[in-house]
Amino acid sequence: MFRLDNQIAVVTGAGSGIGQAIATTFAKQGARVFVLELNEDAGAETAARIRAGGGTADVLACDVSSMASVTIAFDRVYTDAGRIDILVNNAGIAHIGTVETTTEADLDRIYNVNVKGVFLCSQAAIPKMVERGRGVILNLASIASLIGVEDRFAYSMSKGAVLTMTRSIAVDYIKQGIRCNCVCPARVHTPFVDGYLRNTYPGREDEMFKVLSEYQPIGRMAEPEEVAALALYLCSDEASFITGQAYPIDGGVLVF
Repeated sequence: MFRLDNQIAVVTGAGSGIGQAIATTFAKQGARVFVLELNEDAGAETAARIRAGGGTADVLACDVSSMASVTIAFDRVYTDAGRIDILVNNAGIAHIGTVETTTEADLDRIYNVNVKGVFLCSQAAIPKMVERGRGVILNLASIASLIGVEDRFAYSMSKGAVLTMTRSIAVDYIKQGIRCNCVCPARVHTPFVDGYLRNTYPGREDEMFKVLSEYQPIGRMAEPEEVAALALYLCSDEASFITGQAYPIDGGVLVF
């Protein structure tokens, strides 16, 4: 079950964290993974991990907020592999602030990566999927797509857009054999979290890590590999009856 043998998977922002875990997991299950990453060194590290584990991976520099960059990267995928079976729109950035403290530049930066990036990559992948009559798109949304999260105005805006883009693509392309879903994690323990704690709470990292962990009723953050396992299911043939859905992976946040 959950094998991806002979599948061509594109994972954006796969240089660290959730994206790296998804790329690695998919490769272990037999996919050829194209790592699209703004930070080429980070992307190369992910690809090296995959190859060390016996998998197949290629690295392509890509700024998902730039149509020119996305076009070049996806043309390379089509030239090298001929198709895309799975697209994971994982690339994203965070922002902390209310509507009052968010600047126009902050909002534009978040929008360009988290919203426009999903649009551009999906637009690049879907025509070829339509030609083949099949394909899977998975978007990384957030529980911020589903509930209000304090001090996350711009970020929540962007992830709400990811949720609605997911449902729009699912509705528009269901008859062409394309499935589109999104996952909605609560806090995930990634290098971003560690860096945020170091920069924002120097000397209080352990204390604040505990606070962030306990936001989830289960008492901890998710691990990237746990999100990757859900992504694997949703992109596998075992999930062929699922489209247009938002899957929380939240440690109980939405229940309590």
